[in-house]
Amino acid sequence: MTPSGSLLHAGGLYKAYGATPALDGAEFSIHPGEVVAVLGPSGSGKSTLLHCLAGIIQPDRGTVRYGDHDLTAMTDAERSALRRGDFGFVFQFGQLVPELTCLENVALPMRLAGTARKAAEAHAREWLERLEVDPVAGRRPGEVSGGQGQRVAVARALATRPRVIFADEPTGALDSLNGERVMGLLTEAARATRAAVVLVTHETRVAAYSDREVVVRDGKVREAVTTG
Repeated sequence: MTPSGSLLHAGGLYKAYGATPALDGAEFSIHPGEVVAVLGPSGSGKSTLLHCLAGIIQPDRGTVRYGDHDLTAMTDAERSALRRGDFGFVFQFGQLVPELTCLENVALPMRLAGTARKAAEAHAREWLERLEVDPVAGRRPGEVSGGQGQRVAVARALATRPRVIFADEPTGALDSLNGERVMGLLTEAARATRAAVVLVTHETRVAAYSDREVVVRDGKVREAVTTG
């Protein structure tokens, strides 16, 4: 089990790439509905921490527990299923499928989970409306602005009602105005659904949207100033 009240907990994480340590005994916990900003200089291990927490990569040592699940003991197929359903992702450049419309992109995770097309697209449209980008539903990602595309990516991450959202530099490719808009909508929607958000960023203005900040330095995680 995870520690009392925690939704996701990592303990004693070690990960090295060759002779270079990325994580050196890292610890991390997050509660339902909490937004935690993970800060640190380039190369500090913050993205490696996120990838271990999400089950994208396996740590060399340590455990990652999500409820009753031990991600480090699960098979690749089991971790993939968890990422399709319980976890949502927002990356710096959105990573939308260019051949699909924005509506189809948001519906895609639901379609992969077996939801009928009509129902998936109806639900996807609701999220596009909520993220204020429903006018671009029929356009492809290359036909919309960066800010619109990133809000579509947020809609896609939230549409399956995940319990944990992993956001890796979600505003890194946006100007400050669009970045503020994306962060406001992301955190508002996540808190409304009680989703936890692991937010990797190097920007203090983005971290200000979190409830709590942690700093990754030399592969270790330390608590920072409480912001909420």
